[in-house]
Amino acid sequence: MVTNKIFFLLLTVGVPLSIMGTFLNWSSIVMFVIYCLTIIALASFMGRATESLAIVAGPRIGGLLNATFGNAVELIISVFALKAGLLAVVLASLTGSVLGNLLLVAGLSFFVGGLKYKRQEFNVYDARNNSGLLMFAVIVAFVIPEVFSLNMGASEKLTLSVGTAVALIILYLAALFFKLVTHRGVYQHENETEGHHEEEPEWGKRKAISILAIATLIVAYISEHLVHTFEYVAKSFGWTELFIGVIIVAIVGNAAEHASAVMMAYKNKMDVAVEIAIGSTLQVAMFVAPVLVIASLFFSTSMPLIFSWQELIAMVSSVLLMVVISNDGESNWFEGLTLIAAYFIMGLGFFLL
Repeated sequence: MVTNKIFFLLLTVGVPLSIMGTFLNWSSIVMFVIYCLTIIALASFMGRATESLAIVAGPRIGGLLNATFGNAVELIISVFALKAGLLAVVLASLTGSVLGNLLLVAGLSFFVGGLKYKRQEFNVYDARNNSGLLMFAVIVAFVIPEVFSLNMGASEKLTLSVGTAVALIILYLAALFFKLVTHRGVYQHENETEGHHEEEPEWGKRKAISILAIATLIVAYISEHLVHTFEYVAKSFGWTELFIGVIIVAIVGNAAEHASAVMMAYKNKMDVAVEIAIGSTLQVAMFVAPVLVIASLFFSTSMPLIFSWQELIAMVSSVLLMVVISNDGESNWFEGLTLIAAYFIMGLGFFLL
């Protein structure tokens, strides 16, 4: 495919330039562009590797793998941002992931798939179960700490955040156990049993896992240096840390999921596409965010799980819109366009803020 050749070219050029530019102290703006393009190229290979594994493992585990390795990129970037003390960027990137997955990724998947098929179906039971978890993770676990923190000191805010983080991680692990062990196959959709074994994976299991491991290590190296360009780029373009986190870091960090979900929707594999979009959001809210809160305790500046009101309202609106649209287990291009329009409006708001 032409797209794969472009990403391969970006990768073969981007990695050497990233290393060379770091040692030769090239312009921060030039390096910011090189780092971002290289990470996107690496993310595409991670997406292809997880897609190969998904064909073997099935839609649920495949979607989980795709979301996990897609979020690994953002988690790595966020850890280095935490180390650099860029707490606003980290919180904004978490917000951007929620908005990007629920509105942009799901929206593009519904839209592209809907242009080819008038009506696409996905597992309505998973959709309803995910709706409850989304509302808990974002509306309860994110909004409640903000409300109670209004009359708290810094230490109380951190204690509340750590307690919330632990509860989220436990519930997320329980949700995986529920889906993949105790209730696996109980609420099975007919699409899950049709044809995913007929397709040949692009890469074998061993090769796919090797590519994932190598790509993750390279992403870790580049992400550490990418974080150091944020401050200069923000000043040069007049961007805020909020905009960089919500839009730039979120899109770069989730590039693999974006491409994979749309590709799956185009192939009418909506169970995988929805699992990537919503499953990734749940993983960000219930695992990545709590892990970052706990990890911040080991750095010089700790990060409470307290978002701005703009971030909270945007995330809550995204969750409610996605719940209303997805609860019937069907999608079409107009619903996708609605989600994309919502993302555009919120992105414009964060840009102008």
